[in-house]
Amino acid sequence: MQIDILLDVKTTLGEGPVWDVESQRLYFIDSMDGRVFRCTADGTELRAWDVPGKIGSMAVRKDGKGAIVSLDKGFWLLDFDSGDCELLHDPEANLATTRINDGKCDRRGRFFAGSMDMQEEGPLGALYRVDPDLSVTKLEEGIICSNGPCFSPDDKTFYFTDTWTGEMWAYDYDIETGGISNRRTFAKADTSNGGAADGATVDAEGYYWMALVYDGRICRFAPDGTLDMEIPMPVKKVTSVQFGGPDLDVLYVTSMAKPPLPRFPDDGVQRGSLFAIRGLGVKGVPEPRFGG
Repeated sequence: MQIDILLDVKTTLGEGPVWDVESQRLYFIDSMDGRVFRCTADGTELRAWDVPGKIGSMAVRKDGKGAIVSLDKGFWLLDFDSGDCELLHDPEANLATTRINDGKCDRRGRFFAGSMDMQEEGPLGALYRVDPDLSVTKLEEGIICSNGPCFSPDDKTFYFTDTWTGEMWAYDYDIETGGISNRRTFAKADTSNGGAADGATVDAEGYYWMALVYDGRICRFAPDGTLDMEIPMPVKKVTSVQFGGPDLDVLYVTSMAKPPLPRFPDDGVQRGSLFAIRGLGVKGVPEPRFGG
């Protein structure tokens, strides 16, 4: 195993890596600076788009010409050619202290993303599903900080985390309807060193990978929820993970250069970098695009 810095871009709050198989490009975001980045598997051909607000996640649209993005004020459609953003729907227009955070697509092109309390204290957030017809449905509420949505390779399980509960949840997933049910605790994050469950992905073997933010570890959990592997990272504030590269065998890891709240400490000189971990002997699954 080898951990390299792919890009030293010093993202204030790097998040949401997405490897797009069709274009062979890696997307990731800077949540606080409101920016979407794109590069090749080796970190070249870097391109960036500004969006009109803090961004929590994104997914490439089916035609590859743009993306759906979750911003502090709702769901928007980003056009890659013009850089313009069009508001789709703001489900929390009446809430001044929340923003939409982490999100992922299922294999029918539905985008799942949850919101969070920007002070990360109150259960003000919710989980939403955006369907290919652009309709928005609320699936859960009472969330402090939505994170880690992803799907098992067999499409039967949906994973989701409220960061500050210390728990990762599993739901029964109905791929035909996009419905979730039977929530249970899948695994618990080790919070003894101040860490918290952040962004996640699932590999081809059905194992769940999670970034333990503020504790500098990547954790791999077996389908039964047992801890299978831990990878110590060069920085404490790792935020999210995604497999990519031509063979889907590189684990890309985002990090933050500056914590959003003063109660979290600073990090080392490699803070805010985009990392690439090679030699794991594990492959990911293709990330679906948004839309029908």
